[in-house]
Amino acid sequence: MIEWIQNFIRNYSDGMYFPHIQIKDIIEILIVTIIVYEIMLWIKNTKAWMLLRGMLMLGGFILLAWLFQMNTILYLAKESINVLAIAAIVVFQPELRRALEKLGEKNLFSNINPFDKNKENQRFSDETLDSIVRACYAMGSVCTGALIVVEQVIQLTEYEMTGIELDCKVSSQVLINIFEHNTPLHDGAVIIRGDRITSATCYLPLSDNMTISKDLGTRHRAALGMSEVCDALVIVVSEETGLVSVASGGRLLRAINAEELRSQLSQIQYRKTETKNKFSIRKGWHRS
Repeated sequence: MIEWIQNFIRNYSDGMYFPHIQIKDIIEILIVTIIVYEIMLWIKNTKAWMLLRGMLMLGGFILLAWLFQMNTILYLAKESINVLAIAAIVVFQPELRRALEKLGEKNLFSNINPFDKNKENQRFSDETLDSIVRACYAMGSVCTGALIVVEQVIQLTEYEMTGIELDCKVSSQVLINIFEHNTPLHDGAVIIRGDRITSATCYLPLSDNMTISKDLGTRHRAALGMSEVCDALVIVVSEETGLVSVASGGRLLRAINAEELRSQLSQIQYRKTETKNKFSIRKGWHRS
């Protein structure tokens, strides 16, 4: 049986051409595969997916024009390519900026370096996690509005500068006092880096997503807008309903309970779990 298989392979492989593959060719194929995969993943999770669909439809229309020799349409398409490319860059500038920031987040050398102990470090302590959860649901029980930004890899210095510097330890009491009605710091967002509250009354960019529910107010739109331009986890407490919601990656998870909030915070608590949780964090998220 073994001889038959060997003869079969020998007979049918004589007329075939097998290129000589080197290690660098395999590495090159892997790099191209990863790049294409990351680009497709980015396109699918942004408005660029609609652009890609439109480009495919336009490409199909131009192909038909070429087949039927519609010279006028072909001329217009040729002259419009440069204009359309510039227009796409302008329209999708936030998405392109986000893609470049995501590229900057990926530290390949630290991921393969076994001596890099920083990967084991916590972003914030369990005490900070518990304080955030307690504060959010304490404020929700009395319908006190709040907007809390938990920083990850991308530093939020430009947004901190729009607010008032605090640099104090995170505690549920401090967070509740900041967002208390008629206090100087209650308007705007709080930014948390590690175990410290860096700033309060910060201004966040509003999302221009037209599919956002009309039931959502400015806080939710600001949370979504912030999550669209950075990798931060943004927590919202509704002043009208007291419900707690979380925004990440341009998606909003509404009306979550304390355990769900704790789970979302736990997923970003440890630096070493960033890659592992990259896909699991998407589970249960819906566009508003």
